[in-house]
Amino acid sequence: MMDWRPSRRGLLLGGWTAATFAAAAGAAAEEPDPGALDEFIGRYMREMGAPGLTLALADRKGVVRTASFGFSEIETRTPVTPEHLFQIGSISKSFTALTVLRLREEGKIDLDAPILEYLPWLPIETNHGTVTVHHLLTHTSGLPNTLCLFSSDPAARLVQAFRPGSHFDYCNLGFEILGHLLEKAAGKPWPAVIAERIFAPLGMASSQAAITMGVRAKLATGYRPYDEGSVYLRRGRLAPAGGFVFENAAGSIVSTPGDMARYLHMLLNRGAAPHGRIVSEESFALFSKPYILAPEFSSTAHYGYGIAVDRLDGHTVLRHTGGMVSFMSAMHVDLDGGVAAFASINAQQGYRPNPVTEYAVRRMRAERENKPAPAPPAIASQFVIENAAGYAGVYESPEGERVEVSAQEDGLAVTMGGKVFRLASSSSGLVADAAAFQEFPFVFGRAGEGKGSDIVELGYGSRWYANGKYKGNRQFALPAEYAPFEGAYRAESAWAGSARVVGRKGKLWLDGSVPLEPLGDSLFRVGAAPSAETAQFLYLANGRTRMLKLSGMDLWRIETA
Repeated sequence: MMDWRPSRRGLLLGGWTAATFAAAAGAAAEEPDPGALDEFIGRYMREMGAPGLTLALADRKGVVRTASFGFSEIETRTPVTPEHLFQIGSISKSFTALTVLRLREEGKIDLDAPILEYLPWLPIETNHGTVTVHHLLTHTSGLPNTLCLFSSDPAARLVQAFRPGSHFDYCNLGFEILGHLLEKAAGKPWPAVIAERIFAPLGMASSQAAITMGVRAKLATGYRPYDEGSVYLRRGRLAPAGGFVFENAAGSIVSTPGDMARYLHMLLNRGAAPHGRIVSEESFALFSKPYILAPEFSSTAHYGYGIAVDRLDGHTVLRHTGGMVSFMSAMHVDLDGGVAAFASINAQQGYRPNPVTEYAVRRMRAERENKPAPAPPAIASQFVIENAAGYAGVYESPEGERVEVSAQEDGLAVTMGGKVFRLASSSSGLVADAAAFQEFPFVFGRAGEGKGSDIVELGYGSRWYANGKYKGNRQFALPAEYAPFEGAYRAESAWAGSARVVGRKGKLWLDGSVPLEPLGDSLFRVGAAPSAETAQFLYLANGRTRMLKLSGMDLWRIETA
């Protein structure tokens, strides 16, 4: 899955030797000299703090290699094996899309048909235009990115934010809806449809499309940050995620590296498989067509149907990532070079193992083209911050509190509240390496649009500071009607987790970093337009709202002091 919220997950344990990883690795089938790749994976895992990793390599002839590294269970030092299941997350979307295309071939689904013609009961409002199957497949429906199609309030509706087809806005909800479409068209639950149309023909005997307690014994143990209420640095403390049950066409497939290598082989052969086609050549062309720019993946990426279509060294590649509660995955399929890689890590750490799959693809391609092997990519320190000098200066609050930010080589040091600490890059933004300042990320603001304008302000939670280049108003009052909304909220759902709402510079901020823009009454848009995400504050009692509904997900106030 992919989450709109800034991730609180960081990275974890380190200190293992390359020999430790090699001891747990599976044997190579055809890949010549896997040592350089394995050395890079070991170094990457140590630097990022990954507990374990599973790897699948394929070419147009078939499976090249499956391997495993590190630990399935840190506490007992149980190694990952190629038989362990890993949760592949949003890479599942490509399975869903291919199955939709297969049913299109059978005349059961029209890609240009309004989704409400198939599923008239959907709790959605489409005031900006009709949503078709095509819009759902390409994340252009304008619907919010949520994993909550059915709300606790039967009258609630998920509201469209922009004209379908006009913007790419990643939307897990769209693929949850496509799962219901598959069930409608095929007459059976969508996990059974995936198993019948993809798993069985490809021989993916270990894979399942739903995460249940029944598969828990076969899964690598998943880990997540010990303190989910704080920002997270690499190699922070982890805790086992525990049991997790999830069934959703947006991302609930579990698989082994062997099964994923078979899937990669099929993709490299454009839908063809050893025992017949999964989809026709025409359907694969629809699947891999670059429909709309998808900057969330890269500056050169477009989105097809359930897959990103990008360029790598002049080649067309299909790629996707998957972020689960306690697993992170990546996939690169070089259609021109005829090689592909999949990797998954058994921890939610705010990053995906793209460097592993990208480097694996480049190495395999160079070998097949009789070219020198590429050098492994550099693994940047978390303390390296691009254009660090631009942040330097003295920032002062309206109350006279001063914060000094200084550039040191390629990083930043901060003096604040009598403490000196460094800032690190993370999925949450810039975060402190000092425990006393890890409740929120540090948010810097510029004088204008674009990276070329001066950095003039700094926010941390509810605190706001400005430097001498700041020219605007320095006194702000939070509207009185917003005061009941501030505070900490927590959900039972593993997806929603926790959230904190603070007032800063006269407006509300989610987790101190995402602005809430008022839409009326107690309803806010999360982030800037065309975001379809909403935050609604409900149940005012004793001067404080008791529920925060984030795009349909229920979070309840929790008093922390």
